[in-house]
Amino acid sequence: MIQRTLCFPGLRKLLLRAGCPSSSSKIGAYNGYASQPSPLQIADPTYSNEYADVDWDSLGFGLMPTDYMYITKCTAGHSFGQGQLNRYGNIELSPSAGVLNYGQGLFEGTKAYRKENGNLLLFRPEENAIRMKIGAERMCMTSPSIDQFVDALKQTALANKRWVPPPGKGSLYLRPLLLGSGPILGLAPAPEYTFLIYASPVRNYFKEGSAPLNLYVEEDFDRASRRGTGSVKTISNYAPVLMAQIRAKERGYSDVLYLDSVSKKNLEEVSSCNIFIAKGKYILTPATNGTILAGITRKSIIEIACDLGYQVEERAVAVDELIEADEVFCTGTAVGVAPVGSITYQNRRMKYKTGSGTICQELYNILFGIQTGIIEDKKGWIVEVDKCS
Repeated sequence: MIQRTLCFPGLRKLLLRAGCPSSSSKIGAYNGYASQPSPLQIADPTYSNEYADVDWDSLGFGLMPTDYMYITKCTAGHSFGQGQLNRYGNIELSPSAGVLNYGQGLFEGTKAYRKENGNLLLFRPEENAIRMKIGAERMCMTSPSIDQFVDALKQTALANKRWVPPPGKGSLYLRPLLLGSGPILGLAPAPEYTFLIYASPVRNYFKEGSAPLNLYVEEDFDRASRRGTGSVKTISNYAPVLMAQIRAKERGYSDVLYLDSVSKKNLEEVSSCNIFIAKGKYILTPATNGTILAGITRKSIIEIACDLGYQVEERAVAVDELIEADEVFCTGTAVGVAPVGSITYQNRRMKYKTGSGTICQELYNILFGIQTGIIEDKKGWIVEVDKCS
């Protein structure tokens, strides 16, 4: 089993109240563009194995604030300094912050799972770090290094360990944010950037839980356009889908499936996840051609499917190919691998196989098994985080 165990030998006990910034703290040292809660004073922390007071069986996908968040800042053209774990709380931004005025921001999403022995598992966190760096370059932002990004995830997960659900009850969703926090009036990159991570325990993303989804093919709105920002995880990609999504949900659908903005004939993705269609031993998914986000779960499912002997094609997938498909499923960090029971296109409802014995279920079982440590990780995808003596 290939696993990387990352330890924090100097950490023994997180004090339960915030203190004042130390003189060596990098936070708040950059021109005072934005203020924030005082950093935690860390003194030899030990992380409790006790659980937070949560009804884990009723857990959904909603915000449940945890104890701590990670935060660090830098000025444009410089590197991020050492971050701090602060108590979870509001941050203060200038009204002229680049993220508020021009949408200069990125986010990521990943999860921490609890093993039976209490240790925590992260799934391919370096892939999230790489994707944020690519997005930051596109959005003219300064980004944390891959090592700093991954280390910040580990610190945040471990500091909020009591909020990680018991095995089989969900996961701790980790949300890294990169914000243009410095003030700017004219259209230009912000002079300061903030990198932070907060967390929330979650379970199923869709209200249907693990039940099959019912999608609606959207023809009036586009998610992304060629040579735009559809391939990066910028915050400005997500609010524009809300109108189509709300309209579809009001009509009883789970979510919206978008078509390409040019021909309106090829599948792109669902509002917050990638799409796959399957027939026999063939699996198709739209190619990431600049308008589609290169999902980490998508990438992992393609590799698992190939290992199982399926023929996977990444190419333009015509909407008409939905008619002949046996199965359709969605993939994403939040949704996992979610079966699609039906898709409605131009008043025609197409139904698909779901449940036991399907390709979707087979792929989900393997992916979830690797993520939770039940199945041996032979690919080096898992980072195991524990406390060291």
